Amino acid sequence: MYAPERQQEILRLARDGGRVDVLSLAEEFKVTAETIRRDLKALDRAGLVRRVHGGAIPAGRLDFEPDLAEREGTAADEKDRIARAALAELPIEGSVILDAGSTVARLAASLPLESTFTVVTHGLPTAARLADHPGIQLHLIGGRVRSRTRAAVDAWALRAYAEIRADVLFVAANGFSAEAGLTTPDLAEAAVKRAAIGAARRVVLLADSAKHGQEHFARFGDLDDVDLLITDTGLDPEDAAAIESGGTEVIRA
Repeated sequence: MYAPERQQEILRLARDGGRVDVLSLAEEFKVTAETIRRDLKALDRAGLVRRVHGGAIPAGRLDFEPDLAEREGTAADEKDRIARAALAELPIEGSVILDAGSTVARLAASLPLESTFTVVTHGLPTAARLADHPGIQLHLIGGRVRSRTRAAVDAWALRAYAEIRADVLFVAANGFSAEAGLTTPDLAEAAVKRAAIGAARRVVLLADSAKHGQEHFARFGDLDDVDLLITDTGLDPEDAAAIESGGTEVIRA
């Protein structure tokens, strides 16, 4: 396959899936990772894709947002490891905010049935996973529910978070980096995430390594708003060290 043909196919894959990564493309096309990087550089220069950490997204797709089912099936093993590592950050007693997000929902699914603390969430799937835990005092934040993420947003949710102060927040992001901060595609969802950060004494970001370097339309915080990042071993040790130099602890599970 000639380079222009390969690049056309890479562009198609990026538009269909919303993102491509270097290693998967190298394996699919049976070429080196460096060859794929050159292809992505050529597509980026042509304005057809935008390069992000480890891959690329279609140009103009800063607002790309996969639906809930797609997010739950992406990086499943990594998300399970992140959720298990996050269990150690839960208080024995006290209060926890669980953000809407597939990795945070996995943490909720991992909580022992005998857990005894207060949980606040605006994520419907997360609340559903905890409704049968007799020791958990579960508070479901209301508001308009976004069908794409099953998260409550808008004024009702913002008012509720303004009225509480929790021990720890487990927050999700579609993209994170020292330069762009914490980002997500939707402005309403970003506003609720920002309010949740303001309602917690400690902030723990749960995000798989593929989200590092990604940037989306709506920004809801800086990386230094995060006390601890729990990610997977796909995050380069140098990138982890750079994040830690900014004051955020990093666990690579």
